[in-house]
Amino acid sequence: MLGRHIVAEDNGLMSNGEGGLKRILGKNFNAFHGVRAPNISIPKYLERLYKYTNCSPSCFVVGYVYIDRLGHKYPDSLLVSLNVHRLLVTSVMVASKMLDDSHYNNEFYARVGGVSNAELNKLELELLFLLDFGVNVSARVFESYCQYLEKEMLSNGPGLKIEKPAINSSTGIVDDATEISVEDTHDTSSPSQLLD
Repeated sequence: MLGRHIVAEDNGLMSNGEGGLKRILGKNFNAFHGVRAPNISIPKYLERLYKYTNCSPSCFVVGYVYIDRLGHKYPDSLLVSLNVHRLLVTSVMVASKMLDDSHYNNEFYARVGGVSNAELNKLELELLFLLDFGVNVSARVFESYCQYLEKEMLSNGPGLKIEKPAINSSTGIVDDATEISVEDTHDTSSPSQLLD
């Protein structure tokens, strides 16, 4: 789903030429812009992050929440192939630091993500400031995004599963990782409404 939005925005940028490109992308995501788009697709890049970083699947959901928050906070800044990979590695890394008991350092994430350690350090700070350091995600928001992503997965093929933590409804605390079938999803609305 992220790929569909990026392709549509990239196609619109092609007609504007190099001069108008920086104006259209907006200044908020400048730190994340690459000179050219990486040769790796978004799904393959996410698979690479998952395979080598050993971060929990929840980190990818929370990373998506961060990117969605940026989209709502800065609607004039586009998510395109020139910035999406850097936004992904940075958001997943920050989510891992928030959620996982043990995680790799920035240098390791930089190697996996294809950027320098110095650049990733800068991107991490940039992301935190863009989010006003709002990196906590409530259990309600997390569950809503899980349901939304499960619905998207279901539209790509029946029987797909997403691993997510079980959340104690009385405390809002994550208990254990549980595998839940996407067919158990009840809510079909977008989770973005919970961001406001």
